[in-house]
This record gives sequence, C-alpha cells and structure tokens, in this order.
Amino acid sequence: MTSSEIVALRRALGQLRQCVGGLRARYGDVAAVQRLANDVERMDIDATELVDLDRTPRPREAPRVEREVVVVPDTPYDPKLWHDADDEGLGGYRSHRT
Repeated sequence: MTSSEIVALRRALGQLRQCVGGLRARYGDVAAVQRLANDVERMDIDATELVDLDRTPRPREAPRVEREVVVVPDTPYDPKLWHDADDEGLGGYRSHRT
C-alpha cells in the first residue's frame, strides 16, 4: 500500500469508529453494534499488519520443496493383480463374466 492509501484507510476507519460510537449512543450495546465495533477493530488490526509488512523486507523467492521422483514403468501390470477386483461405479468385472 502507498502512504496515501494508508492515510485514507486510517481516516475511513476513524470515521467508522465515530459512526459506531453514534450507533452505540442511540441503540446501546446491542449485538449488532458490538459486531460493528469488532469489525472496525479487526480492520484496524489488519491495516496495522499491512503497515508492518511494508516496513519489513520480504523474501522474493518461493520456498524450496523437496520432491520425490516416482518412476512408473510402461510395462503392463500382471493380470493376477486385478483378480477378484471390482471397478466401483462401473458394475465390476464379475457382472460381465458368467
């Protein structure tokens, strides 16, 4: 975020805080007003985190991940491997044999 965006965000949060204060004065501490006050507080916390992100250097490269290569042979599988096996949802092998 640019500094002008941060200033505008802080100004808008201040205005929201004043509006929620006015609502609290009119309606009291009802659940809806509490939720609005919590939302404004959460947005203020998130804005502070964004400011902190701008101040701290971030690594620009993706994290390195160990990858294991699995070689799958091109040779056909042994038919005994599929003996007594059913394909779920396709009716199985036995439905075609008598």
